[in-house]
Amino acid sequence: MSKINAVITGIGGYVPDYVLTNEELSRMVDTSDEWITTRVGIKERRILKEEGLGSSYMARKAAKQLLQKTGVDPDTIDALILSTTTPDYAFPSTASIVLGKLGLKHAHAFDMSCACCGFLYAMDTASAMIQSGRYKKIIVVSAEKMSSIVDYTDRQTCVLFGDGAGAVLVEATEEEGIGFQDSFLRTDGRGLPFLHLKAGGSVCPPSHFTVDHHLHYLYQEGRNVFRHAVTDMGNDVEEILKRNDLSADDVDWVVPHEANLRIIEAVAKRADIPIEKVMINIDHYGNTSSATIPLALWDNESKLRKGDNVVLTAFGAGFVHGASYYKWGYDGAAVADNK
Repeated sequence: MSKINAVITGIGGYVPDYVLTNEELSRMVDTSDEWITTRVGIKERRILKEEGLGSSYMARKAAKQLLQKTGVDPDTIDALILSTTTPDYAFPSTASIVLGKLGLKHAHAFDMSCACCGFLYAMDTASAMIQSGRYKKIIVVSAEKMSSIVDYTDRQTCVLFGDGAGAVLVEATEEEGIGFQDSFLRTDGRGLPFLHLKAGGSVCPPSHFTVDHHLHYLYQEGRNVFRHAVTDMGNDVEEILKRNDLSADDVDWVVPHEANLRIIEAVAKRADIPIEKVMINIDHYGNTSSATIPLALWDNESKLRKGDNVVLTAFGAGFVHGASYYKWGYDGAAVADNK
């Protein structure tokens, strides 16, 4: 009997129409296009401005496109895993809302909260579920409305983040040479002081004080986060290559979390990966937290070929980090135009 493996068979994505440029930000805070571009490599980001819409709206858009592109019957979906740092509500899960909107009648759904590593961790979970033999088709979607937790009076953080969602279909396969190969995931637990949302949880519930003191916005100590991100993502890529007897020449694509162009460049240099092999779209989407990797795959789907060695790597609050290795399962050029 052949071994069951998990393989990505399609990609969907969604970004809001509104484009927030560096020039517009320079009218909101003391910054400039040159300052932003030089430090983080971002030129613009997408923002979901319509009232009453949250992460579930973008997740539904990305997943709906995914279903249309792949032509899969929604009744055959077994599970939906949604990663997000910006859920619609504390409860119910954002995944349950998306599942309901998509009309998935035979699936269960749950959220994963792993900050910017959400897609990486959700994919590892979905792959294990498929490999167990109990599931055949799983949608993994990452959706983030980062604009909802960004303080647009803080020039250090407001320039970084955007909104968007990406989704993939993960299916069971017995074909050798494609699909999930390995993951190296770690959590060191030392990241709380450097990257967090101070209020809104059970430790510090909402109050007039927390609202008045802007405690419901993302807090980040940039230098510490930068240093840990470069070290951990670089080490994780090196580790996943070593564990699978791969050299830098064997890698077709590295898909990093799009947090900062300087971090991406430093990670590539540390792992000795040519920058031409690194998928980068931070310039026009900014940091969309857990949605960055699927959006990068969505943007670059036409470049992917069946059998490509693809390494994903991410770093996020906690600190959580890791890298995963996949053998790509299909020729992206045949379907990429159907966005």
